Amino acid sequence: MFEPPTTVEPRLQIVELPRTGAEHRFPDDVRAGLASRPKTLPSKYFYDDLGSALFDAITHLPEYYLTEAETEILREWGWEIVRMLDGPLEFLELGSGSAVKTRLLIDEALRVQPTLRYSPIDISLDALRSSSNALIERFGGLGVRAYAGDYFAVLASDALRFEHRVLAMLMGSNIGNYSPAEARALIALVGAKLRPGDALLLGADRKKDRATLELAYDDPTGVTASFDKNILARINRELGGTFDLRAFDHVATYDTERGCVDSFLRSRFAQRVRVAALELELSFEPGETIHTESSYKFDERDIAQLAAAGGFTLEKAWSDARKRFGVYLLVR
Repeated sequence: MFEPPTTVEPRLQIVELPRTGAEHRFPDDVRAGLASRPKTLPSKYFYDDLGSALFDAITHLPEYYLTEAETEILREWGWEIVRMLDGPLEFLELGSGSAVKTRLLIDEALRVQPTLRYSPIDISLDALRSSSNALIERFGGLGVRAYAGDYFAVLASDALRFEHRVLAMLMGSNIGNYSPAEARALIALVGAKLRPGDALLLGADRKKDRATLELAYDDPTGVTASFDKNILARINRELGGTFDLRAFDHVATYDTERGCVDSFLRSRFAQRVRVAALELELSFEPGETIHTESSYKFDERDIAQLAAAGGFTLEKAWSDARKRFGVYLLVR
């Protein structure tokens, strides 16, 4: 079940899914991760207010090419993307955030049809309100039906409503933050929700040389290191932790066999840490790591296999001029 939509203004509705508690398991996940061997912390907890601001700064770094490359593709090929499917279209976006890049596709869609419905899904109700209001102010022909909740939960619910052919979107290489099994499960869930003729637009970072990838996740100015360490600062702030952020180094390594950049926080020396709210005492050996993130990279074969997991066919691929990033149209 879900809450009836709240009509904020005539062109904006917000549907809130009831909280299950799964979205607020930070203490439990911290306890389980730090008690495991090797130690881990889930990357989804990077994004508190400070973490989100740090990630926004990362997207402006010259080493972190992903945002720039994906935006280049949408600017260059957005007109073709929205014309690949017979309209009228409506958009569904998973993990929409501020929807900055999506505006390029909304603008193109409104060139070929007079109105468009956009359905963003985001865990943050405040982010949804802010981005949705900005969009309807900018685009006169746009209507928004926004869904506040975890997008696995939204997709599994009966909350979604479609009237026209759907172009779903999962951009920003967000698919790379899931393990291969989780990524297949997510694509399958999207595929089960869509109908024949609907499509999924998938943005994914491409496999490439180790130096470029490791630099993208460990920039020389240290912004990525601050982003990674913020998860320790969050434990200190919210759970009474005693982590000394200066006692850990941020490390990013590319595993060519797995096609994955793994990020770690590595203890500089032997030390002990307490997390008061969890009544947890931790010891670290010199060089011991906490795994914080995996970012998988893809080639076209990987994308075709993902597409098949959701009952999709890889219809077309676009790349930036330097072949760093791919945007893929998967059709049901």
